[in-house]
Amino acid sequence: MVVLDTWQYGWHRLMHSSGLLYRHVHSWHHRLVAPYAYGAQYNHPLEGLVLDTAGGALALAVTGMAPLTAAAFFSFATLKAVDDHSGVLVPGNPLHLLFRNNTAYHDVHHQIRGGRCNYAQLFFVAWDKLMGTYVPYEVVRAPRGGLEAVPLKKKKT
Repeated sequence: MVVLDTWQYGWHRLMHSSGLLYRHVHSWHHRLVAPYAYGAQYNHPLEGLVLDTAGGALALAVTGMAPLTAAAFFSFATLKAVDDHSGVLVPGNPLHLLFRNNTAYHDVHHQIRGGRCNYAQLFFVAWDKLMGTYVPYEVVRAPRGGLEAVPLKKKKT
């Protein structure tokens, strides 16, 4: 989890920081305006190759996971990514209870002013906190029903 999170944080942040990479590669992922579960996998082929395939290969090489462990881990990581992009804040969701990087956290990143914060992918928010890109949020009742993530005004590191 740590290896994959570190790899993906670095590349995700770089894709937002580089106008060239954002415009031609990562913007594909942000074309989806409304949160959509399978939007987690909606990206440019180069992004899929660099973030997911190379990051997964690195995590596999560094940890030496057995094939069954790797299959379980990458299946879980995919499930987690889909949940993070679902836009559905269900009270008691075990993934939201276990990980601070959850649907609400990632919704802030996908909001119009959120493109420069909350880059963390998948599991932990440590890199955002260490690198000053963490923006806290609160979950409030939306005017038309349901819940929504609202960024707090101050950045906390």
